[in-house]
Formats: sequence, C-alpha cells, structure tokens
Amino acid sequence: MLSNLLIKNYALIKQLEMSPNPGLNIITGETGAGKSIMLGAIGLLLGNRADVKTLYDSSEKCIIEGSFDLTGYDLRDNFENENLDFLEECIIRREISVAGKSRAFINDSPVNLETLRKIGSQLLDIHSQHDSILLGSNDFQLQVVDSFADNDNILKAYTLDYRAFRDAIRTLEELKRNALQLRKEFDYDQFLFQELENASFKIGEQEELEQELTILENAVEIKERLQLASAYLDNPENSILDQLKNTVSALAQASRLVTGYGPLRQRAQSAFLELRDLADEIEQVNGHVEVDSSRSEIVQERLDLIYTLFKKHQSTSLEQLLEIEKGLQKKLTVVLNLDEDLIVAEKNASKARDQMLKSASTLSQRRKSVVKHIESLILERLIELGIPNASFSVHITEIAPSDKGIDSVLFLFSANKGIAPQELKQVASGGEFSRLMMVIKYILADKRKLPTIIFDEIDTGVSGEIARKMGKMMQRMAGNHQIIAITHLHQIASSGDAHYFVYKDDSSDKTVSRIKKLTVDERVQEIAQMIGGHNPSEAVITNAREMILKD
Repeated sequence: MLSNLLIKNYALIKQLEMSPNPGLNIITGETGAGKSIMLGAIGLLLGNRADVKTLYDSSEKCIIEGSFDLTGYDLRDNFENENLDFLEECIIRREISVAGKSRAFINDSPVNLETLRKIGSQLLDIHSQHDSILLGSNDFQLQVVDSFADNDNILKAYTLDYRAFRDAIRTLEELKRNALQLRKEFDYDQFLFQELENASFKIGEQEELEQELTILENAVEIKERLQLASAYLDNPENSILDQLKNTVSALAQASRLVTGYGPLRQRAQSAFLELRDLADEIEQVNGHVEVDSSRSEIVQERLDLIYTLFKKHQSTSLEQLLEIEKGLQKKLTVVLNLDEDLIVAEKNASKARDQMLKSASTLSQRRKSVVKHIESLILERLIELGIPNASFSVHITEIAPSDKGIDSVLFLFSANKGIAPQELKQVASGGEFSRLMMVIKYILADKRKLPTIIFDEIDTGVSGEIARKMGKMMQRMAGNHQIIAITHLHQIASSGDAHYFVYKDDSSDKTVSRIKKLTVDERVQEIAQMIGGHNPSEAVITNAREMILKD
C-alpha cells in the first residue's frame, strides 16, 4: 500500500506530503483546488510522461516520491524480472529537472519509463472519469474477462505462441519472396558462375601472364641482350671468365710464396665460381626465351578474358573474382535447395499455427468458463446499487487470431425492464456507467493483488442511497486493499477511515494547493458543508456526525 506520498514543485503544489490510511481514504475539496493535480503527480510515478511546464518554480526541480509497504504482497518476481532488488519498503521517485529532463528511480536504482510502468501497474490502479468511457471499449471488456479469469499466465503463453506463429509466417513469406526473385535471377547467375568456373583462374595468374607477355613481345631484343651478356662472360677469345681464371692462377702462385695472400686467392676463386654459375644461368634463360607469336596470342587472349571479367564484375583482382564465383555458387545452391527450404518453412508455420490455435483455444475456453459467473456477480451488485431491472450479458464470438486471442468480447446492458440489452455505449447513462464501473472494479478487486486502488470521482452521476451503497462497497474493498477515493458526495465521504481536504492557499504571492488530514470535528464540518453549503445548520452538522459514526 501507499504509505507516504511526497510532491514537491509540481503545478500548484509547492510541497505536499500525506501518509494514507491502510483502509479507505477520502479526498475532498472544491473544484480546481488541486485534487486532479495530485493524480497527475501520482501518474508520474506510474510512468506517465513529464512536462517541464508543470514545474511550480521553474528554477527548481520537481520531485514526486511514493513509499509503498509491500508486506504480504507476492511481488518479488515482478521486481526480479526487471533486475531490481525487492524490498518490502519500496520507494519510487520521479524527478523533473529545470531543463525538462526526467529521471526515475525504484529503490534508488535508475529505471526507464517502461520498467516504471511495469512495476507501477502492480502497485497502483487509478480509475479516472475517462475509464468509464473506456468501459464501452471491446478491448477493455476483454481485459475485464481476462482479469476475472486470472488469465495472466495463459495469456502470456498464448502471446508467445502467437508471436512464434507470426515469426514463422514472416519467415515463410520472406522465403517465398526471395525464392521468386532468386528464380528470376537463376539463369543469369548460372551463366555468370559457369563463365567464372570455366575460366579456372588461379591466384597470381594475372601477374605471371603479364610477365610472360612482356617477354614474348620483346623476345628478340631480350635474346640479343642475353647473348651479349653471355659473350662478355664466356667469349672464347677474350672472356671475363678466362681473365678471372688467370687471376686465380696468379694469386695461387703468389700465395705459395707468401702464405698471407691465400685469402686473396680464395676470394678470386669464389668470384670465378659465381660468374661461372651466372654465365650458365644466362645461357639457360636465353634458351627458354623464344620468339613464339602463337603463344603470345594465347597469353593475350587469357589476359583479355581476365580484364573483361574485371570490368563485368567491377573487380580489380583475381581474388575478388574468385570470391564472386563462390558467392554465385552459394546463391545457386540456395535456389536449388529452395523447394526443400520452403517445405521446411511451411511445416514450421503449420506447426506454429497448430500450437497457437491450441493456446488460443485454452484461453478462449477459460474466458467462456467465467462468463456466467461474471454476469451473475455484476447483476447482483447492480441491483444493490439501485438498478433492479438490469440486464447484463457477456457475448464472446470467435474472430481471426490476434495478439489477444481468437475472442471478441461484447458487454450488453439494459437498465430498464422490457428493453433488450445493447452495447454499453448505446444505452448506458453517466450514472449507470459509474455504477457499472464500480461493480466491475469491485468484483475484480480480489482477482488482482493490487496494494492500492484510487477512484477519481467514480460516483459521477449518482446520489442519495446509491451513493451510500457505493461507499459501503468501497469499505468492503478496503478490507483487502488500500482505497483512495476522490469524491464530491457526502455519502461516500462519510464512509472513509481517513479524510483529507485539498484546498488553495492564497496567503502568499502565488497560489498553492495544500492538503490536510481532517480531525473528527473538521471532518464533521466538511461533510456538513458538502450537505448544506458553507453555513450548515446545526441539524445538518448533527446529521453529518451521525453519518460518520454510523459508517
């Protein structure tokens, strides 16, 4: 339950603090005094979006803080699912900076608004006047049935199966689209792949061919230069090798006379052997250089093929062409396996559909199983609230699967004898809507482990004995839940365990909204004024006191 609420620097509230009673709390005050402002502040604790325009003092940040006593409520899993520490004394804080930046904290851990909404929805339920309009919504009516049937886990299981089905269908449809496109491109891709495969390119081939072509195109000149180099080294008449050989011989004779010249002879001998090897290699290379125009044409054609495919595939190397070849092969393999992949995808989609429909059927049966009970309870409470001739029925019809199942729920209602039940938005008046919503909230209260329920003028359109009975109904709800009721009716105000009064204070330069907990005498006076105006008679005051004591 909400054990303490602090509001600072919000709208007309400079600072407001209250510690609600565990039972039924009544909040009254004149229109515009600030009751709706309080609800707006509490809404920030539930994840509503903030606006810097709501700051009372634009130079200071706004702080909304709620302390909740969660003793006895099984909410640990909700916190752990959001990676939050669970504390029986839970503190939720929302801050709005002067720049409009919003921050939220749960037990001092920063959280985003989505997490704040998830946790907040487990702690507080706010019924506003707008919710009575929602009562005519089929989605809201479906939520009522699910809440009464305690379908949270079943609905979550169905939602997972529905998403799996949608994913399987999406995969199948995407595969079909891809198959259509791939099959259109298959012939051309196969031609490109065959062209590259037939070419049988090898890494480094381009460089080798370009070098070979250079040799072939300059074969005559190259042979002349090689022959000239060979002649310099090994000319029979006056070759470098002969002269070097003579040099080695001379140094050998000298080294016999002076042993220190031995290294010179060895160096000359090494040079001779190196040049001898060089001459042989030049001769060998020269023997491989041929003037071969036919080979030149073959090499040129091969290079032309490489250059042509470079241009066609917008590549600059054989490595890239080989990668393109691999990609084409993979693409062709996909096409060749499409039929098999489609069969698998269709089986997966069919299996997912069967599982989804099975979950949907379980959910639907669960909903239908509680219809009669809902109808009976609502009619019983509507009679209690002064609609003795009410007719109410819940119609469930099957629709195409959606994220909410295969059911469409429709509430049909008539407040008058002999009038056939119709859709709520067509037949219910404001007071009837209020009573029907009160009844729905009442029968659902024990179906949800909500610590705190807030009613914002749920009594709109009712008065007299009906209002008193609504107050009694709130009292019974307060046995298991903390109830905070904002009301203008003295019959409901007199039912509370604690009574808070919201008022405007104009004593300073700027109007502020304040709240105070009324004493017994102050409460009597407030209820008397709600009955008889600002100057109630002694009889009215006595009546007010009796109402409080009686309730």
